[in-house]
Amino acid sequence: MRDLLLIALYAFLGAAAAGLLGAVALRALRRRSVAVSLAVVAAVAVSAMLAGTLAVAWAMFLSPHDLSVVTTVVAMAAAVSLGTTLLLGRQVVRRCRELVVAARGFGEDGAFEAPAVPAPAELAALSRELALSSERLAASRARERALETSRRELVAWISHDLRTPLAGLRAMSEALEDGVVDDPARYHRQMRAEVDRLNSMVTDLFELSRIHAGALSLSPTRVSLYDLVGDALAGTDALAREHGVRLAGGGVAPLPVHVDGKEMTRVLSNLLVNAIRHTPADGTVAIAAERRADTVVLSVTDACGGIPEEDLPRVFDTGWRGSQARTPPSGAGLGLAIVRGIVEAHSGHAAVHNVPDGCRFELTLPAPG
Repeated sequence: MRDLLLIALYAFLGAAAAGLLGAVALRALRRRSVAVSLAVVAAVAVSAMLAGTLAVAWAMFLSPHDLSVVTTVVAMAAAVSLGTTLLLGRQVVRRCRELVVAARGFGEDGAFEAPAVPAPAELAALSRELALSSERLAASRARERALETSRRELVAWISHDLRTPLAGLRAMSEALEDGVVDDPARYHRQMRAEVDRLNSMVTDLFELSRIHAGALSLSPTRVSLYDLVGDALAGTDALAREHGVRLAGGGVAPLPVHVDGKEMTRVLSNLLVNAIRHTPADGTVAIAAERRADTVVLSVTDACGGIPEEDLPRVFDTGWRGSQARTPPSGAGLGLAIVRGIVEAHSGHAAVHNVPDGCRFELTLPAPG
């Protein structure tokens, strides 16, 4: 028993010395290829066995014949181990290089494609994660480009729309200043109308900036859709009569919703104003509400003739107007963007789709518990 313990001790000391040297070598070569590290690990394993054997032989526990036999066996094992390690290392390095080449297109419109050649589980998992991250990054960049395009369009349109009332105000003020006006009261009324247009545009811009900045402050309460629709219809009734458009919404059920009444009234007013302005005389704008599962869907249907299918995905974009704008001539394309922002702030969803002779805007809101 004592001899066995001594053999174990000498073998451990020899193997520990080889392991220590291997650790030093790994630290020195830590910046080299993974194939080199694998070769060092294999060499350490074989060297530890050889060192332990030599230590035991030095302590006179092995005969010279036994030592030569063991040394020969260890040498053969070392040759096979190092060869296998180098082959494995080359495969791992090749997979890593393929992964590096694939990663050069990372995030460029989803250009990253994981290597088709089978790889170790860890590298395969890394490839999948990189592919998913590349898709998310490409989608984020696409959204950023779309947002930047929308902002540029908005700035261009706002600049254009501001020029018209400002030019009119300047011309009228100069005419009044020069005393060449026969009816100053009419000029004053027109100037007031232009100021109201400017004030409306600035208000919309401020509201939209609050929505984008996440600073829209809501005070949700439990209200009835019947009351919200009634307020919105009352506010747009005069405009509907002016355009010869009928409003249909008296049959809205008193469904409860948990919303900010002021903001949702603005949403409905924006939708109704757009619908009225794009519905021909003698047409009808209908507003309805229904319960669907755990949501409440509020819809506004007009008779505008429909929106081109290719324009439907952009209807709620900031500043979008399209070939047939969903905003009045003096607007800046902000009304529907504000609608979407307010609805999403209520954890809802805004959508639009064509129906016979027109289109329908649907607002989906969570139903109160």
